[in-house]
Order: sequence, then C-alpha cells, then structure tokens
Amino acid sequence: MDGLSPHADLLRIALLGALLGLDVVSFPQAMISRPIVAATVAGALVGNPVGGLLVGAALELFALETLPVGASRYPEWGSASVVAGALYAQQPNGTAGALCASVLVGLVTAWVGGESMVLLRRLNGQLARAHLDRLAAGSARSVVGLQLAGLGGDFVRGFLITVVALGAAQPLVRMALASWGASQRWSQAFVMTLAAIVASGAVWKLVHAVPRARWLFAGGLTVGLAALALW
Repeated sequence: MDGLSPHADLLRIALLGALLGLDVVSFPQAMISRPIVAATVAGALVGNPVGGLLVGAALELFALETLPVGASRYPEWGSASVVAGALYAQQPNGTAGALCASVLVGLVTAWVGGESMVLLRRLNGQLARAHLDRLAAGSARSVVGLQLAGLGGDFVRGFLITVVALGAAQPLVRMALASWGASQRWSQAFVMTLAAIVASGAVWKLVHAVPRARWLFAGGLTVGLAALALW
C-alpha cells in the first residue's frame, strides 16, 4: 500500500495513537500501548498486521530499556509504535530499508512524545495550582474536572503526535527508501542486532543484582527458545 488512504485511514490511525498514548500514563494503563501490541494493531488497520508485528517486536526490544517509575522522564512508546507500525505496514513486502526507516521514526517519535508528556505534566500542575483552594476544601467537582482535563489533554497530545509524525515521516521515508543501498536482509539484521544489544543491556541491569534472577532468566529463555523451535 503506497501511503495511508486520505482522511479516513489517517483518522483511524490518529485515534489509535491518541488512545494508546492515553494508555501509557493516564488510562487504563492496560499495557496495550506496548510497542508489540500498538504496532501490530496499527499494521492491522493499514492491512498488514504481520508487518506491524515485526516493527513492534523491534521497538519492544528498545523499550525494555525504559523504566517508567514515578516522575522520571521516558519515551512515549504508544503513539510512536502506532506511527512506526503504520509506516512499515504500508510498504510493499520485501522493501529494503523499510524496517530501518520505520524503527528510526518510531524512536524519534517516542522521544518527542516523552517530551510532550513533560509539557503536559507542567500544564496539569498549573491547572491544579489554580484550583488549589477548592482542592483543599475537598471540592469533588474540582477533582473530577482536573482528572478529565488531564485525560483530555493526554488524548489530544497522542492524537497530535501521531498526525504530525505521520505527516512528516511519510515523504521522508519514501525518499530514503528510493535511494536505499543495503539489501533487505542486511538492513533487518542491523536493526535487530542493535535492538538485541539494547535489550540485553536492559535485562542485565535487572538480573545481575537480584538473587537467582539470572537463573530464572536463563530458564525462561530456554523454554522460549524450545517453544519457538517446536513451533
């Protein structure tokens, strides 16, 4: 498929990006914004769920490095994975460089999305301070209003991130793929090697300091590889 069809498909992808961007922090935090889920669903909307799954698996390995704790800053993978999944899924099968370009767009969008969450947090803080007296008095209306404002702001943020990223990335990806030099095999191998290195570092940070964690990880890896081989 050469690009998303006008208006209707773009709207569906943008709404998906808004919903999954909302899931990252605000609601319902059901893990549907994980890259492997978000990109697969985006690919299905474009008509290529397997392509979405592939780019989602690559982004999922990068996302293992993210530890969203408290007020820490981290990439926003939900909307970014929708963008990357849609971009990759729309390319003809076997297009050299498609995975590299789509993953790169996903990583950049995730970083921009993370910065947008910081700005939204600041805005939410300003709104809360404006209603401080009512909150201190226990006003249920103020509490509900602030919650709805936060949810609405996050929804709009995800929508805009998705639309802007898709609009900017599509022509750039087309130009990049038109002059891509490396073969599909080497391009995919490059992406997956980088993703595996990042994921391995993230896993090692967790398992090397926790008693018996490395043995549990080795056991899980063995079972997973055995299941893959039997499949």
